Amino acid sequence: MRWWERHFGDSTRGRIVAILRRGWRSVDEIAATLGLTDNAVRAHIATLERDGVVAAAGSRRDGSVGKPATLYGVAEGADTLFSSAYAPALSALIAELESRHPGEVRSILRGAGSRLGPRASGTFAERVGDAASLLTELGADADVVETAEGYEIHGNGCALSQAVSSHPDACCMVEQLLAEVTGGKVCERCERGQNPPRCSFLISEQPAG
Repeated sequence: MRWWERHFGDSTRGRIVAILRRGWRSVDEIAATLGLTDNAVRAHIATLERDGVVAAAGSRRDGSVGKPATLYGVAEGADTLFSSAYAPALSALIAELESRHPGEVRSILRGAGSRLGPRASGTFAERVGDAASLLTELGADADVVETAEGYEIHGNGCALSQAVSSHPDACCMVEQLLAEVTGGKVCERCERGQNPPRCSFLISEQPAG
């Protein structure tokens, strides 16, 4: 079972992360707090480092002899993994936009999408591959399929699934993101009837000139 699955907070790794969110700690300090052996803590730390949750954050010498103790902390950017606020916050924001600016929501979301990803370099095929990798990083686990019209990017899931379920226009934010990254013409064909929704975008190369 990987660290982010159910009951993580009650697991030993979850308790280690809870300690490290309060500040840098050495293996000895973590072991003493949890009543574990140093080797047990090191094994859990190794798994958390592999998953990008924990990182070595420095060192400290506790005495005049011996090697300095390595200090560990929560890896840069990993704090976002512990928050469940992003999806409902986005849904609430889109709902407020629809209430206040009903005719401008799609334009605003496209503007937001254009800010999410810079234009990639390389051939058109390479840029499409970069766009699919970006979607995977965002949580859509995307695959690329070459077609007669260009390429299709299929997400095995949806990075914005909670927002998309109640606000389908959220898809146009990702559509614009892909257009920015690839420089191509992007047509959204998302499968919103699925549970969860699945991303799907047709991308064709823009004529030169």
